[in-house]
Amino acid sequence: MFSHILQRLSGKYLSNSAKPTNYNMPCMREETPLPSRVGELKTNVPLTSLVDEVKTKSPTCTVCKMDEKPLAVSYCQDCGKYMCKSCDSKHSSWAPFSTHTVVAMSKILSGKVPIKRRRKCKKHPNDDEECFCTGCREYVCLRCVMLRHSQAGHQIEEAAIHEEKLMENIKELQERAKSKKTTIENYIDFIETQRNEITNMMRQLNNDIDKTYKECMKLLSDRREALKCHVKRLSEKFEKELQTMEEESRQTVNHVNAMEELVTNGMKVPLEKDALFAHDTLCENLKSLLGRDDPDDQSPRGVTERAQKISFRRYVKVNELSLGELKSWDVKADIELPTTRSMECMTLAPDGKMAVGSDDGIHLYSPDGELQQTVLNDVSVDNIGFLSDGRSVVRDVLVYKEMSLYTPQWEKLDVTFETMSYDDGGIGGLTVDRDDNIYVGHNKTDKIQVFTPQGGKAVREIMCDDYSPWQLFSFPSTGKLMVTDDTAVVCIDGNGKKENVLGKEGTTAWPAVCRDDSVIVAWVKDEQGLVSIDRYTKDLEHVRNIITDFKTQISEIGWYYLQEFESGEIAFCTPDRLYIFDV
Repeated sequence: MFSHILQRLSGKYLSNSAKPTNYNMPCMREETPLPSRVGELKTNVPLTSLVDEVKTKSPTCTVCKMDEKPLAVSYCQDCGKYMCKSCDSKHSSWAPFSTHTVVAMSKILSGKVPIKRRRKCKKHPNDDEECFCTGCREYVCLRCVMLRHSQAGHQIEEAAIHEEKLMENIKELQERAKSKKTTIENYIDFIETQRNEITNMMRQLNNDIDKTYKECMKLLSDRREALKCHVKRLSEKFEKELQTMEEESRQTVNHVNAMEELVTNGMKVPLEKDALFAHDTLCENLKSLLGRDDPDDQSPRGVTERAQKISFRRYVKVNELSLGELKSWDVKADIELPTTRSMECMTLAPDGKMAVGSDDGIHLYSPDGELQQTVLNDVSVDNIGFLSDGRSVVRDVLVYKEMSLYTPQWEKLDVTFETMSYDDGGIGGLTVDRDDNIYVGHNKTDKIQVFTPQGGKAVREIMCDDYSPWQLFSFPSTGKLMVTDDTAVVCIDGNGKKENVLGKEGTTAWPAVCRDDSVIVAWVKDEQGLVSIDRYTKDLEHVRNIITDFKTQISEIGWYYLQEFESGEIAFCTPDRLYIFDV
């Protein structure tokens, strides 16, 4: 039975091209789905136990009559009996059994010699099962053949012939199994070869990485030393300038002390004519020395200001293997706005100009600080945003509910946005994302309305939790938003959920999102009128300091805007002035 199953499986299932199907397993007494691998077949527990028992236990003697029968050492193919050593000796000495074939158990267990079936029929105990019915798949005696297996369809063959066929089939399967095992073992060896090859390649990669790392570390170490040497030279230069000023001042003090002492001592003795004339000269010289201007603190302050303008610029590009560089920033332009205390917003226009919105329209400045154009003079611009096609959306500060769309030539289009009025929503920022969605903030309701360029009602609203959308910015690559209510910078997702928050104690925060998704933040100390600007990643991780403690005119309004030109200059706008920094 088992060989029959193996034969059919070997021809049908073990073939690489055969697809898994359901198969009726006689041993399992059920239909079994054939998986993609032989190892995934269901386990027949009783059969497995029987096989394990045959593998691990030798049969006991079937001739002995004692209760605890000894292990068999041989098997008689003619008698169909297992025999112990004692029974085997007696069997060999009996003349009727001299022609019987006796096989050692070691040969049977090793599979070298098969066991011939010699069983008595269960229905006719005196008859041997000398036949095999292929249809019923069972051994039968001659009487059973005549009584139960003679009808049509039953194919009968001699048990010995059937067993020879089984053995031939088993030998064929063994050969095929041997060939299959050889193929699979070769395949396993090939896998091991590939594993070793990959291991060697990975080891080489690690070696290359370690080698490159050491080389890079040396380059970075050399660059670090060079930068530190540069800082040391700058420090020595500034120290020398201050030391020269200090020495000159001390020389002046010493000169004054000497002249004062001469004049004072000259009065301790009577002065003759010549001595009196010399004393008068000393007094005149002292008067002249004391009449000089007092030292001006602008000189040492100027040295400090030049030192403050030097910052370390860290490289963040992956292809830059240099820690960074020392660079000095400078004020490229300091511009008084056309109308004081009227700045409401500032954003970068598509043509690279900086658009400053105010009570008397929009003023467009070049990176050099030149006023290029003024548009929409009759509009009190509260906020402005630019769409990808050059059109602009402008919010009127006087008619606060009105938000209008303009062509690139600043011609008003017939598009209406149903946004909230000042009384209902309050003030707030405005920005346009990469998909031309328009975001409008309202600080009274802590809400952001989202519009499409087609106008009409808001397509959705974003509720602001624990922050107010005074100023709004959109990240070019992700479309996510950044807001500030001057106390902190907050990055939010499309649903208004906070992702990152950044703030500094004692300062107000005025950020901007740059075109490369980096963030710049102006930290303003309002009482001192000092501005420091830092650059951050889109996740608000600090990259570098750009400007430190720049002195501005103090604004009573305390409203600022920050932006970056495409050419790299940074614009900082107060209600009265526009500063452009070359960084």
